[in-house]
Amino acid sequence: MPDTFPLPITNLPEADIPIKGLKAYISQAVNHQIIFMEFSEDAEVPEHFHESQWGIVLEGQIELTIDGVKRLYSKGDRYFIPKGITHSAKIFAGYTDITFFNQADRYKVKPK
Repeated sequence: MPDTFPLPITNLPEADIPIKGLKAYISQAVNHQIIFMEFSEDAEVPEHFHESQWGIVLEGQIELTIDGVKRLYSKGDRYFIPKGITHSAKIFAGYTDITFFNQADRYKVKPK
């Protein structure tokens, strides 16, 4: 997988997200988080919900089911998941994105 993110991003703390093949960097703010994600393997995320989420696909593809509607997103596509709406995902190897969570405690920093 090509190096999508530059050194200032890869120098951020890693996010503790238990998905095999995922490397994620976390930018923590007072009231939100921004996660920079790279997937080296296919992954599936079961249906769940939380505060609102916005993302932009940098490379690869993700199949999102948002409130029962399934759609494939590719490079350059953006998605928005409103607060409390159920969603799930099938993520394909090579996928990278930037995701904004309107929630400061969505993920923790990975312990070293």
